[in-house]
Amino acid sequence: MTTPPAEHAEPLAPLAWFRILFGALMAVESFGAIATGWVGRAFVEPRLTFPLHGLEFLRVLSGPAMYGYFVLMGFAALGVAAGYRYRASGTLLALLWTGAYLGQKSHYNNHYYLAVLVCWWMVALPAHRQRSMDVAAGRVERASSCSPYALRILRWQLLLVFVYAAIAKLYPGWLNGDYLRTNLGAKGDRWPLGTLIVKPSFQAFTVWAAILFDAFVIPALMWRRTRIAALLGLVAFNLFNSIVFRIGIFPYMVLAMTVLFFPDCWREDKAREAHVALSPRLLKVMAIFAICQLALPLRHHLIPGDVNWTEEGHRMSWRMMLRSKSGVLNLAVTDHRSGETWNVRLLDWLSQRQKQRIAVQPEFLHRFARDLRAHYEGLGRDDVGVYVTHSAVSLNGTPSQPLYRLGVDISRASWSHGLQHDPWVLHRTDER
Repeated sequence: MTTPPAEHAEPLAPLAWFRILFGALMAVESFGAIATGWVGRAFVEPRLTFPLHGLEFLRVLSGPAMYGYFVLMGFAALGVAAGYRYRASGTLLALLWTGAYLGQKSHYNNHYYLAVLVCWWMVALPAHRQRSMDVAAGRVERASSCSPYALRILRWQLLLVFVYAAIAKLYPGWLNGDYLRTNLGAKGDRWPLGTLIVKPSFQAFTVWAAILFDAFVIPALMWRRTRIAALLGLVAFNLFNSIVFRIGIFPYMVLAMTVLFFPDCWREDKAREAHVALSPRLLKVMAIFAICQLALPLRHHLIPGDVNWTEEGHRMSWRMMLRSKSGVLNLAVTDHRSGETWNVRLLDWLSQRQKQRIAVQPEFLHRFARDLRAHYEGLGRDDVGVYVTHSAVSLNGTPSQPLYRLGVDISRASWSHGLQHDPWVLHRTDER
């Protein structure tokens, strides 16, 4: 690493403190996933798991061994927090968390995706050059400042999340209050805010307040004059989300990232200590990765239909808390050689959560249909098809409509990985 001019550097302390907070939160998430039973529900109990399409080899991440997997991940996170052999600990955490994220899409959550991205950013950044066991042991030299891009890339990451979340809310299901009525209306028992969030006046206020907050809170955090007000707003917003939506460490990870926006609180005048720059090659890789993240959430605009209904282009697009879907689905398997047809008892194969996922999200149904066909082919029935016999889905409490086309062998249907529309997925008849 080269040494940049001091005027082009930023204090490294915010990055070091974020490393400590982020590692501690990831450890809580890893060990907490075991303690709360989440690992059991996601990886141990289901007969089938649902990794992302094309990554079916990740089904190896299932069964009781996943308890050990998450314990190892928790210790890797503690290594990150402590700055102990930081590059190795950070890389291990990033690999394990990415594997868990890609291997369990039936439990997809945007904060899991954000954690994946932050894990890999942190591997690349010199967050261990202060307040770390590596410095104490003499494995790396202590530094007082670093390239400004080390902090800016994480600030940019948070800006991207919030701005895209604001843009995604500009659709009828949010603007007319359908989603909030459906979602918040079912959370009246969430003490101490339950009696407030079920009120129509609060929900009407939240429609535009949430859009404006998402759009402007991070720019306000970047501007010195509005920084404290933005911080207080983020604290209130994330505590509200934690109480009402119970979304794990996501609110606290956002709050931890706010330390990156207060570099003036960490100024150090220690010219004898190193300044850490990022190599030109690393900066290029970071720029390419950032451009991909900018483009990925926009892909649904190239696909006909409502992304909230078809789910085509939804994943990894920061489309957070936008739709509430429920549905029913009946499937049948037909042996084309014998002409025999039989109904599928979904709960013989799936958990209740997975059963609901295949009813409302096409990528789950496509994967399950292929698994069913493979099962029967293994029994010697080499020409079977999987067909939808009934489909009814409600989006944000609206009247149910069919999501899947009848008469199509789903196990042999196309799947475009959310990059274009698949014709066996039906559009809403009242789509606006």
